[in-house]
Amino acid sequence: MQRTTITLDDDLLSEIDALVQSRGYQNRSEAIRDLARAGLQQARQDSSEGDCVAALVYVYDHAARDLSRKLVQNFHGHHDMALATMHVHIDHDSCLEIAALRGTSAEVQHFAEHVIAERGVRYGRVVMIPTGESQPARQAKKKKRPPHHHD
Repeated sequence: MQRTTITLDDDLLSEIDALVQSRGYQNRSEAIRDLARAGLQQARQDSSEGDCVAALVYVYDHAARDLSRKLVQNFHGHHDMALATMHVHIDHDSCLEIAALRGTSAEVQHFAEHVIAERGVRYGRVVMIPTGESQPARQAKKKKRPPHHHD
């Protein structure tokens, strides 16, 4: 492990110290290493051309006109990308959905942005994790599996 010296302004250092305290880090170095890893992962995700798995989390107004139908159509239109969805009723007006997705980073990002931009979606966020696998490699694996049918 190497030692590096960095200069931080007082406000940023106070925020890091608060993070150290609230999350129970042993010291600032551990917190800064975790923050650096998270930042590097985000940078890789933003520039990644490869495949990823992702969690799309969004809250929406279930009474918004045609929104439920539009969301279902979006997911049916991307059935090859959507692995699973969990639906939770938060209160009388709001629903939370969490969708597990798989595809290229660009496709997943585009789909997530489209869902989040729907009128009536109040909040949305996508977390992508690179798999290191390319689409041709994934297609080759699929060819090796015996076919199955849906009735």
